[in-house]
Amino acid sequence: MSEKHLTYADSGVDIKKEEKTVKTLIEKLSYVRKGIGAPLTGIGHYAGLLDFGEYALALTTDGVGSKVLIANEMQRWNTVGIDCIAMNVNDLLAIGAEPVAFVDYLALEKHEEGFAAQIGEGLVKGAEISRMSIVGGETATLPEIIKGFDLAGTCLGIVRKDQIVEGEKVRVGDVIVGVPSTGVHSNGYTLVRKIIEKSKYSYHDPCPYDSSKTIGDDLLTPTRIYIEILDVLKACEVHGLAHITGSGLLKLRRVTKLGFDFYDPLEPQEIFKFLQKEGGVEDLEMYRTFNMGMGFLVILPEKDAAKAAEITGGKIVGKIVESGIRVKDLVIE
Repeated sequence: MSEKHLTYADSGVDIKKEEKTVKTLIEKLSYVRKGIGAPLTGIGHYAGLLDFGEYALALTTDGVGSKVLIANEMQRWNTVGIDCIAMNVNDLLAIGAEPVAFVDYLALEKHEEGFAAQIGEGLVKGAEISRMSIVGGETATLPEIIKGFDLAGTCLGIVRKDQIVEGEKVRVGDVIVGVPSTGVHSNGYTLVRKIIEKSKYSYHDPCPYDSSKTIGDDLLTPTRIYIEILDVLKACEVHGLAHITGSGLLKLRRVTKLGFDFYDPLEPQEIFKFLQKEGGVEDLEMYRTFNMGMGFLVILPEKDAAKAAEITGGKIVGKIVESGIRVKDLVIE
């Protein structure tokens, strides 16, 4: 176990500096289209929405991040395509949109036999789960820029304008249903890798909590695609949705300025406990970096909470309050 309490910033990712960079970039994006295709929302929610008559088109873009470095170490690339699609699709679902089509971007240092087939295997699996088509993409060989590979993509979704979920209906007293993650998903891997690097373990070692798999195998568990959220939207009165990714529960500020009281959060998977112990990471830093077992949240009236929990395999984890973000006795914000 590390003697120092490791943080995401220590590993090279400073969330506050990242937010400042994003804000500076957004300030420069002043031009907007008029008429059909005009933006319906500002930049900063989970997806961008475009006017398309009675519908809105929704766009997201994201990548797998430094999780690909662990795939390289394990020489196993058949799951990162699922991650790439999941990170995009889940953001579409978080505003109520149904995924329709996807394009990928694969940047390579060099071409290796069998690599592309494994990437394709994951992409098609992710597309099947998401019930959408992959309609194209781009592959670039960039040996002077890329070391290994990078995988990203863009997803198109569609939603009726009267069914968009942006969070404006969230009210104090609403119930929060937490939906389990499959583990670390595709965020915080710069910190994950720093923890493993400083520990006595390697990615090829058996998990101390489950000797049937290696640490690398557990960390490559693909991101869950929460496509059943579409069923929740049909069956329940949903006020807000949240995909918990990088910066952990701080992502909730995209949904509402009201507060979140997680009085009964989902139990984090063993991989989180292992990483926290080995890195000496404090509780607050864990919840500000990782999903901690709750990869998606549904905010809705209490009358529909049981139905939403049944559809998603989740449970009631908290409620909406006036202000702040709290997990039991831990103040996140």
